[in-house]
Amino acid sequence: MEKELDFLSHTKKMFHLGETNPSSYSSLSLAFIGDGVYELIIRTVIVAKYNTAVSRINKMTSDLAKAASQAQIARQIMDELTQEELGVYKRGRNAKSVTMAKNATVADYRMATGLEALVGYLYLSGQFERMMYLVKTGIEKFTNNKKRD
Repeated sequence: MEKELDFLSHTKKMFHLGETNPSSYSSLSLAFIGDGVYELIIRTVIVAKYNTAVSRINKMTSDLAKAASQAQIARQIMDELTQEELGVYKRGRNAKSVTMAKNATVADYRMATGLEALVGYLYLSGQFERMMYLVKTGIEKFTNNKKRD
């Protein structure tokens, strides 16, 4: 039986893509891919846990994917980051974007972009366990703090 490939390796194989060096990507490119990966993680978890009406799934997903929530999640994992990860996060946070999220402060939008850049970097570098650990830890801390409020 053929060994199962991870999503990134499978994509590279099927589309004949070469190896990537995530450090060579701009922070906003990392955030772009990280946004999609983060969204897919959130959607996967919510659909698996709450197989319910799409409108409810969409609401739960958007609650975790909006800039203000991502900024809070980023705050929750700061102490967990390595120096390298912190550097990637800061590059993303400090990147100058021409767009701005609706209903978000500039600070939250930048922190969210930093988180997305970090997720993108970890994804493209094949550090899936680390990526999932940080996203899971951040979401768990975020939701636990929300319950207390």
